[in-house]
Amino acid sequence: MICCLALTAQAQSQFGEKPRLVVGIVVDQMRWDYLSRYYDKFSGDGFRRLIDKGFSCNNCQINYLPTVTSIGHASIYTGTSPAFHGICGNNFLLDGKTTYCCGDAEVQTVGSESDKGKMSPRNMVATTIGDQLRLHTDFRSKVIGVSYKDRAAILPAGHSASAAYWLDLKNRCFISSTYYMDKLPKWVQEFNKKLSKNKDVKKLGEDIGLSPLCGTVTTDMAIAALHNEHLGKGDATDMLCVSYSQTDLIGHKYGTRGRNTDDAYMQLDRDLSRLLKALDEQVGHNNYLLFLAADHGAAHNFNYMKDHNLPAGPWSSSEMKRHIYEDSASKLGSAKGYIADILDYRIYLDWDTIRKQGLDASAVERYVLEKVRQEKDVVFAASFRELASSPLPPLLRDRALMGYYPGRSGDIIYIVKPGYYEYGSWSSPTGTTHGEWNPYDAHVPCLFYGWRVPHGATSRQVSITDIAPTVCQLLHIQEPDACSGVAITEITR
Repeated sequence: MICCLALTAQAQSQFGEKPRLVVGIVVDQMRWDYLSRYYDKFSGDGFRRLIDKGFSCNNCQINYLPTVTSIGHASIYTGTSPAFHGICGNNFLLDGKTTYCCGDAEVQTVGSESDKGKMSPRNMVATTIGDQLRLHTDFRSKVIGVSYKDRAAILPAGHSASAAYWLDLKNRCFISSTYYMDKLPKWVQEFNKKLSKNKDVKKLGEDIGLSPLCGTVTTDMAIAALHNEHLGKGDATDMLCVSYSQTDLIGHKYGTRGRNTDDAYMQLDRDLSRLLKALDEQVGHNNYLLFLAADHGAAHNFNYMKDHNLPAGPWSSSEMKRHIYEDSASKLGSAKGYIADILDYRIYLDWDTIRKQGLDASAVERYVLEKVRQEKDVVFAASFRELASSPLPPLLRDRALMGYYPGRSGDIIYIVKPGYYEYGSWSSPTGTTHGEWNPYDAHVPCLFYGWRVPHGATSRQVSITDIAPTVCQLLHIQEPDACSGVAITEITR
């Protein structure tokens, strides 16, 4: 009886205890195996501090397709996949028009004269951790997003965020949009004045994303937000969302191996150490809950793989499109025009063009699907209309379904051979890209550290959609409104 009362009292006290700050960190394009690859080179104050004193989910998988930046950020913070949060790619077709995931013509830039601030989270149809935190505290909590990329600041912070800031490359300053505010806070204006005078930043210009300095600038801005917004100092739990983008740009250009990538992660480790030190000083090392994850991984460069007799190669969706159109006139009575776009291994058919030409819509879809299946490097292809009953392996079928949002995800999905990836738009002869189901794209880091987080690790498979419900369980708040993930009980116990 006494034991039961003690446990009840402990449970009640835990419901009343909260961390002063939640910190979410996303490292763009970070493969899971980078944690072990660089472990001996990391200092004890950055990544190793999170590994050695926190909790590591060593088998965290992305459970949807495609594996790209905007979807990864949205999925981590909403606890669900594109099927429920609606962010289906960095770009996708909406009402027949190519739409940028955060593009919003109804808002204006705040902080510069460019149009780079015409952004908001309105295309995301689900709430985030930050939204739920704000709801739970009657909007007393502050939630702020910071990143080089607009989508990496906006989507994590959510709909009701206090602010989101991202870099305007041309003007060398952090900006926001009228979705959040009418003018930048004075501290951001002062930060931008110093940034514009930074000789190294000025020298790099619009190429700053290809330099480790980009991560340093992002960290500087995150620490400035921490101090100037007094995060973790109020009577309600606040949240800071930080995303590092330079690792993605460097990976696309230089690949997963070599000095550029090595330098990027060594500098990121130093910047992470600075951020943790600032959190310790302002909030106290036992008073903040932190998680670190990645939005996706990346394939090894196909030339690097081939040089070592490993199967890999380039893939060209534009070449596939040319092959599809070759027999159109004889098979369909139309030479071309019925493919609106091919994005992230998905084909969008132009249904208006098909109707205007008097073509049989079902026949067009069957023809395109058959042509795609004939491509020598395509392993599987299926129509989204018949995906549930398609002959795809269950793993691929389930991930494709979890990535499908009606009206936004296209009509046909295809899977290419392992080691093959889209070459040209987001990669270089020495670089790489991502987007597929394979472990190199879908196996990502997932680290928890700080308030109430036990030290340890698990090899049990979890998903990046499990991060949000885990955080919400620890905070004792409702998970996001479309959450499909489950709390990681090794951490929440």
